Amino acid sequence: MAKLNINGTLVEVDAEPDTPLLWAIRDHVGLTGTKYGCGVAQCGACTVHVDGQAIRACSLPVSAMAEDQRIVTIEGLSPDGNHPVQVAWRALDVPQCGFCQSGMIMAAAALLAEKPRPTDDEINEAITNICRCGTFNRVRAGIHQAAAAGTTG
Repeated sequence: MAKLNINGTLVEVDAEPDTPLLWAIRDHVGLTGTKYGCGVAQCGACTVHVDGQAIRACSLPVSAMAEDQRIVTIEGLSPDGNHPVQVAWRALDVPQCGFCQSGMIMAAAALLAEKPRPTDDEINEAITNICRCGTFNRVRAGIHQAAAAGTTG
């Protein structure tokens, strides 16, 4: 039985120690905003924050998590969906199909928490998530708009 601090709530997860954090979040806790994409930590659809850092939840076993580590999913990023990245995403119509966007938003929010005014090169280096629809120019524009609006940690 693993104890995980997800979105500020300590939850017990009855899962095998090698169960990826992604599946604990989705199947055991019921938070389905974090998506499964590739299963090998390449695409970023499963990105969540662990202690403020963007991580790929599909490759991190629950046994690697301590109950004092803070996990934040897309559902916990902003109670009302008004994190500056989410606002910018809506304003610029960033997603096309939207499947990868929860992970993309989480990666962008982590970047802005670390670098409040990133350059295009810093965005390109930090945002390694894959968008099959190819909305990378809108993602970059959304990050710049969110930076101009100010971010929440």
